[in-house]
Amino acid sequence: MRHPSRRSVLRGSLAVAAAGAIGRPYIANAQAKTTTVLWVQGFVKEEDEAFKKLVADYEKASGNKIDYSLIPFGPAMQKIVAGLTSGDTPDIMMHDIAEQAVVPQNAWNDKLVELTDVVDTQKAHYHPTALLASEYYNNVTKQRRVYYVPVKTAVLPFHIWGSLVEKAGFKLADAPKTWDAFWDFFKPMQKELRKTIRGIYVHGLQPTTTGPADGNNTFHHFMIANGGNGIVTADGRAHLDDPQIKEAVIKALTYITTSFKEGYVPPGALSWSDADDNNAFHAKQILMDLDGTISPEVSLLSSGKKAEYDDVVTRGLTLDNAGKEMPALLGASGAFIAKTAKNIPVAKEFLKYMIQPKVVNEYLKTGLGRWLPPYPEVVKSDPFWLKEDPHRTAYATEAMLGPTAPNYPSFNPGYAECNAQQIWGIAAADVIKEGMTPQAATDKALKRMASILARYPIASS
Repeated sequence: MRHPSRRSVLRGSLAVAAAGAIGRPYIANAQAKTTTVLWVQGFVKEEDEAFKKLVADYEKASGNKIDYSLIPFGPAMQKIVAGLTSGDTPDIMMHDIAEQAVVPQNAWNDKLVELTDVVDTQKAHYHPTALLASEYYNNVTKQRRVYYVPVKTAVLPFHIWGSLVEKAGFKLADAPKTWDAFWDFFKPMQKELRKTIRGIYVHGLQPTTTGPADGNNTFHHFMIANGGNGIVTADGRAHLDDPQIKEAVIKALTYITTSFKEGYVPPGALSWSDADDNNAFHAKQILMDLDGTISPEVSLLSSGKKAEYDDVVTRGLTLDNAGKEMPALLGASGAFIAKTAKNIPVAKEFLKYMIQPKVVNEYLKTGLGRWLPPYPEVVKSDPFWLKEDPHRTAYATEAMLGPTAPNYPSFNPGYAECNAQQIWGIAAADVIKEGMTPQAATDKALKRMASILARYPIASS
């Protein structure tokens, strides 16, 4: 979903007149101080420019200084983990998948600063699902508290090459409304397209063990489409023995592996990383993809490929296989503070400033709308999100107007470990490479999950 670019360490120093138009900012009242920030680089250059502008606005308004590093996706996660392990951390850390990969375990181990006072400044505005993603269980205090500040949100929409659908002799308007049938709709297109396009596949599925996120995210949506959203519930408890959950996992695994074995998925997908499906989509190696954010579209717009941008069709989720509206997993990308931070008061002030609705909206709009504000009212009131562009409209409608659910590590940190171990990708490999039945691979996967989740008992409140 992302590709790395150069690392830059920058200090904002621009004077921006717009600071006065965002309402009274949250600023530190003490003598000017410096706080250090680790922020993940954007997928396109506009996202980094948006962050620089936000920092410059804050510095002018507060008199404080933000000493920040913009670091690519993979190295940023490595630096965060290393810092939390050694105790040498910047004051603020942010990563696109922090709520799935690093915050749950570190909140569990009591290594993070509670941030209720930060989130409460905008609590009334937050999307309820994003707000759920701010709270994590602390195994030392035996309480669930706010340790994470959601700054931006994302869901997984479909990305489809409209011209290729037409070239195959089909109309996207004829696509079925339910999950499996929607994916099946594209299968006969492969034979037609291969008459003139060598090596094209229709499905951008990701039965990968490489990770870190896209394979898990894709599998979870197939599981939800088959009634498996309750695999972990808000009380932190797993329901792996529930027949409905097991059946949902079997059906999800069966569809993904069957599509691969029947030749509708590129063979290389078995080892794709999060960037590889984007690369395959842009190369028109795949006709359609289910991928987080609108990164495939935004990267085309950023690079001046407007005709290709207009050719892509962005669509929200279908109904589930039972014909009911299915929730989209709403990712909440945000920031957190380790207890080893050296300047916690100013770090909090900067986060309070950043999450003001007008500030965060301008920040994400300047970044071309790849991420959505965590506030439904902002999305509904600004035509940028729901009226001015069909890609953003479909994306924002799925995230802010339809049903959503949090990612499962928000409920139990053991699920973050399950994701990191790529349990679902291994299950797919067991079927594809080892010849296991989906039922047997499911039993193996759920048994492994149970052993991991058992290490994270959460007391009843």
